[in-house]
Amino acid sequence: MTCAVRETCGGWRCAGVRWPREVPELGWSRGGDRRVSVLAYGTGLGFRAVGERHCVGARGNVCPLGAVVPGRSTGGRCAECARLDRAHSVAADTMADDPRTYRVYLAWFGPGMVKVGITGEERGAARLREQGAVAFSWLGRGPLMAARRTEEVLRAALGVPDRIPYARKRAVRGQLPGPEERAGAVAELYARAAALEGRGWPESLERLPLEVIDQVGVFGLDRAPDPDPGRSVREGAPAPVRAVRELVDGGVVAGRLVAAAGPDLHLAVADGGVVVLDTRLITGWDLTAVTRATGATEVTGSDVRVPLIDIGGGGVQGGLF
Repeated sequence: MTCAVRETCGGWRCAGVRWPREVPELGWSRGGDRRVSVLAYGTGLGFRAVGERHCVGARGNVCPLGAVVPGRSTGGRCAECARLDRAHSVAADTMADDPRTYRVYLAWFGPGMVKVGITGEERGAARLREQGAVAFSWLGRGPLMAARRTEEVLRAALGVPDRIPYARKRAVRGQLPGPEERAGAVAELYARAAALEGRGWPESLERLPLEVIDQVGVFGLDRAPDPDPGRSVREGAPAPVRAVRELVDGGVVAGRLVAAAGPDLHLAVADGGVVVLDTRLITGWDLTAVTRATGATEVTGSDVRVPLIDIGGGGVQGGLF
């Protein structure tokens, strides 16, 4: 039914959402070919999953086994490819001689959810968009090992985790406080972190001034689907209450894109609600465009026919294809 999938179906496999700029993109691969579909809020997006889900490989290489992977895996890789991918990541601490400059950031995802992390300076804020950080500030910049050491010191001293599950982030997106409270939470964390300078903080890490960057508008979380699909979106974000648990062979996901954060796409569907699709669940699947009819079953412009689960820990709902 829609722009992104209609243009790329036919043997193309989705590589998930990317955020190189302040708009989400879907990456696609077919053999050695690569494509990108830029997404726009208010437009339709839909697809049907076909066959089995296969490992997406590691570091740009195809899986040598062509392994089948579980539908609920957010990694989308077999055990061997997952190991290889992890071994070459910054988080594995195997790149001590990396000459690039890194930045330490402080990120806020919702009330009570903050973290410290690092990212390559040349990537800008892409890492923060990929994680779905609602607001953030840079803290410092310097060599990789200095940034890593600062990250470890701050985690221990401030008692913040190294990661926050996406399920927790989704559960609060529809009830975010106002911009002043969001900025205040980041500023408070920054002050606590800056107070530790000189106490385990590497001298080679340059502290950067506080500058709170709010990404609610970037993610479209300040918008909501209008009851009239012929009109543009309006103010006031709805709280999504359901999320796709997994894809299945023949399963359909179709709706109107109203927001996106990290790997998640928020789709307005036929019953007036919003369903969250974690695009990490669609990697490795062959996807085809949604047609108007399939056998005796009519497929509407906003349809979800895959297993769903309540956001916030509820049980599996209807929507099973």
